Amino acid sequence: MTLTWTAKPFAALTTAELYALLQLRSEVFVVEQQCAFQDIDGQDQAAYHLLGLTAAGELAAYARLFGPGLSYEQVSIGRVVAAPRLRRHGFGRQLMQHAIEECARLFGAQPIKIGAQLYLQAFYESFGFRQQGEGYLEDGIPHIYMLRP
Repeated sequence: MTLTWTAKPFAALTTAELYALLQLRSEVFVVEQQCAFQDIDGQDQAAYHLLGLTAAGELAAYARLFGPGLSYEQVSIGRVVAAPRLRRHGFGRQLMQHAIEECARLFGAQPIKIGAQLYLQAFYESFGFRQQGEGYLEDGIPHIYMLRP
């Protein structure tokens, strides 16, 4: 299955796109991971939103992209998520590859920082990210900071 990728600033999102991305984030981060947290955190307006859509227009994968100084001192990628019912198609890998490419296109070639769930460390390492510092708990889930030089 092939996805169509687009990156948009918040103001360019349609109401249907915004609804779909908030629904997907809630489905995975709140319901699936059983984590009550403030997903709508006031940072969406500063982010570019990377959307991976199926031929039918369904949101299959999503991430937020931030320029330097917004989420971290460095460029960053966050809210990385693939739709549960569409997993096992490699969309997570495609998403990260497109996110890295879009960051370079939007912000120039520079380091990218993420706050990764610890269980995904090897996944992110496969894209060149390396752990920075000690682990930490975020909303009760073990995380680590990672940097891709």
